[in-house]
Amino acid sequence: MTEGRHHLAVIGAGPAGLAASLAAAARGIHVTLIDASATAGGQFYRRPAPGLRARRPRALHHQWHAWERLEEGLARHLEAGTVEHMTDRHVWLVEPAGAGADGGAAPGFTVHALLGPLQERSAVVRADAVLLATGGYEKVLPFPGWTLPGVVTAGGAQAMLKGGLVVPGRTAVVAGTGPLLLPVATGLAAAGVEVAALVESAGPRAFVRGAAALAAQPAKVAEGARYAAQLLRHRVPFVSRHTVVEAHGDERLEAVTVAALGPDGRVGPGAERRIPCDTLAVGHGMIPHTDLAEGLGCRIDGLRVAVDDEQRTDVPGVWAAGEATGIGGSALALAEGHIAGRSIAARLSGAAPDPRATTRAIRSRTRLRAFAATLDTVYAPPAHWTDQVTDDTVVCRCEEVTGGRIREAVADLGAGDVRTVKLLTRAGMGWCQGRMCEPAVAGLTGCEQTPARRLLARPVPLGVLAAAGEEPGE
Repeated sequence: MTEGRHHLAVIGAGPAGLAASLAAAARGIHVTLIDASATAGGQFYRRPAPGLRARRPRALHHQWHAWERLEEGLARHLEAGTVEHMTDRHVWLVEPAGAGADGGAAPGFTVHALLGPLQERSAVVRADAVLLATGGYEKVLPFPGWTLPGVVTAGGAQAMLKGGLVVPGRTAVVAGTGPLLLPVATGLAAAGVEVAALVESAGPRAFVRGAAALAAQPAKVAEGARYAAQLLRHRVPFVSRHTVVEAHGDERLEAVTVAALGPDGRVGPGAERRIPCDTLAVGHGMIPHTDLAEGLGCRIDGLRVAVDDEQRTDVPGVWAAGEATGIGGSALALAEGHIAGRSIAARLSGAAPDPRATTRAIRSRTRLRAFAATLDTVYAPPAHWTDQVTDDTVVCRCEEVTGGRIREAVADLGAGDVRTVKLLTRAGMGWCQGRMCEPAVAGLTGCEQTPARRLLARPVPLGVLAAAGEEPGE
């Protein structure tokens, strides 16, 4: 920690984390930016590794100029020493150092992070305040055959393309629901993949109902129109009000069956058709990553970290911004990060934030939050998606728990929530600790998905835990 200067730890170097780091550092705060990746940018600004020597990395992004501004700002602060960027650090716990004698709002924190790809050592960062910019992860809803090689998440397919300049196969179906499907389908098509179909479960009526809120963001509408034009140029068939009901193959994916959805969200009789492909990129939206916030005891509103107008959580000294406070895209994350960075700088220096200085960001945040709420409604997964989960369908991949075992726990053993199902079936006890299967288990159980309140944000070797009190500070 720099002597005589307030110190902020920012966890996550995506749009929100970068915007907050630059805003705070510009106002005299020493920032340690901690991220699990080797380079800044997060998932949205993911770029090919330098060794791949990509000639036009900007071709994989539609907001490249925004990234260039962030990159240039980060480089200036790194050179000036106002920001320290720690890469390959996987944060597994943030703990308060203890409140001050007066119960002040900045008690101090210790951030514990695993180091490098092997994650066999841990180190700590001590700070006066913490910003959680931990992003989100994809929602995975199972169906028969979804564990076959060749079935990937939509974000996974995009990450392969952006980060590795590779494609998951030769012929792909992109399916599910959500705005992410558009850039995935167009990106794969532009890379030479034959996209046999873009299968979206949302229908035109949902967009009509949200037309007013969508029209309030003309830039977003124009962005969607550009994707539509690219789909037409690459002759990608677009199929709405359909869903994947099964993936087929012996050793790997060979085809998928899609079916039309009726007005009630159920698959109608005789509405199925089979599409040959070797890749299925499927996604059903995103979920805020709240593990660190839960460990700190921050209030969780639904599945998102609850924050006030300054992006402060209810835990003194902890702010949150970006997808962790609600899935809304990079523009909203940038606005929230900017507001949080200014707020942190003002609060740590003992001054009240100047609302006039963030007026533009606040207005942008308000509009983009309304837009995101509309998209949540438009792109809701099919109401009866659990009907397609057979008793033989694996739901929890880590522990190989099937849909039948979960239904048995509910019907025969009286389980009525995710935690009880977990205790009775081991669903969610594996390596991912339920992060992937919780939405599916909750759906099959017939209950709302609730925060898990995990003590640790990721699996940690026992040796690291044993030595946690002896970690050197960074």
